[in-house]
Amino acid sequence: MERLSLSNCGPLGYDPRGLDIGIVHLGAGAFHRAHQADYTDDAVRRGGHQWGILGASLRSPETRDALAPQDYLYTLAETDESGERCRMIGALRGILVAPEDPQALIEAMCRPAVKIVSLTVTEKGYCHDPATGELNETHADIVHDLAHPYSPRSAPGFLVEAIRQRKQRGLPAFTVLCCDNLPDNGRTVARVVTRLALLRAPALAAHVMANVAFPATMLDRIVPATTDADRARIAAATGLEDRWPVVTEVYNNWVIEDNFPQGRPDWRATFVTAVAPFELMKLRLLNGAHSTMSYLGYLAGHETVADCMQDDDLRHLIAYLMDVEVTPPLAPPPGADITAYKQALLKRFRNPGLRHRTWQIAMDGSQKLPQRLLGTIGDRLKTGGAIDALALGVAAWMRYVTGIDERGQPIDVRDPLRGMLQERAASAGLAAERLAPALLTVYDVFGHDLPANPVFTGAVTRALDRLIRHGSRETYRKFRSEHP
Repeated sequence: MERLSLSNCGPLGYDPRGLDIGIVHLGAGAFHRAHQADYTDDAVRRGGHQWGILGASLRSPETRDALAPQDYLYTLAETDESGERCRMIGALRGILVAPEDPQALIEAMCRPAVKIVSLTVTEKGYCHDPATGELNETHADIVHDLAHPYSPRSAPGFLVEAIRQRKQRGLPAFTVLCCDNLPDNGRTVARVVTRLALLRAPALAAHVMANVAFPATMLDRIVPATTDADRARIAAATGLEDRWPVVTEVYNNWVIEDNFPQGRPDWRATFVTAVAPFELMKLRLLNGAHSTMSYLGYLAGHETVADCMQDDDLRHLIAYLMDVEVTPPLAPPPGADITAYKQALLKRFRNPGLRHRTWQIAMDGSQKLPQRLLGTIGDRLKTGGAIDALALGVAAWMRYVTGIDERGQPIDVRDPLRGMLQERAASAGLAAERLAPALLTVYDVFGHDLPANPVFTGAVTRALDRLIRHGSRETYRKFRSEHP
């Protein structure tokens, strides 16, 4: 079978070779290729040929190596209950691998035509403290970047050095567009970048504050990891071999604070003055439900989100979590129908065409819990609201990060704090009265206020005790009978 390439990209409707690079994107993984690159490709098709994307990987050459032989073209497969539709994406025009040549990436970010540097490097990629949102100045990559500022490793390090060099060359600052699930993501990244710049030179920090825009965003699209079965199915549908297609849902949403001093593509997104209400609704409802479902579902033996939704008791818990505990403290965006949004979420979760693995969602939980569950818990405690489902989600994370499942088999825990979490878990043993305090005092995750609140610690300890004694399935089955 012929491989996808520029020689057979007629269905694109434009020649990718004619695109200028206007965006450098750090973290060119599946989510970026299913979301921002999709929006940008649409803008390119409508004449925005100055907005080609140069991607960059800060770690692995895997995506570059898969896409380079097919001229960085790839297939986007969108699925819903009516089936799957495939189309070609050409806006991505190359991928650099930062560890191979940090200077090449910095030079690319300093091109005069580059107006935006966007990022999907996951929550852990910002080298910040999730509990406070501040730069973690002891993070190994930040320590390295302060010692070797011209050959950085971290996303903040690359941003700061490129901003410095553009200033030195008399070039206007690019806009930094965070596309990750961070609370108030624009301001959070601005704070991290400004602090790193200050540690290098006060004048550089002043330049960042005066000249660099950090618009906030909210992104909403479910993107599972691509499998070999996906590749085979998409090749059969398109007649072209594609080593790195992306599978996603039809639903796609992007809310952006319209603050781009150097211009932006004509994205068919929702541009607003305040993103926070959209972001909070999505983080706490979609992402909070996803995390809770991933830990409980994985422990119960459910491989995917769709499998979880076939479990009546687990589905009840997720609906209860959203309706009873998450919704009351939310202030929905103006005009938003929160009931319809939750109904749409449950429908999206049920999509059997998306093989969204619970193990994939469970990654990096120490970075995700503060914005997905702990913020809601804090709000509920202030008003005396119940936190039974939320506490069960936290307890399921604790049970998961022990690294041993309910059948005594190892769990491949992927988390930047894995070593410390599993050391504490091993010392405490599988007893809730020891394990819960051992993990609740990981202040980088929980901060200091929640571990000092007996209502919170009691609820989590009781939930963890049930999980340890009875297992995940029996625990959420019992939850349903107690919370009809």
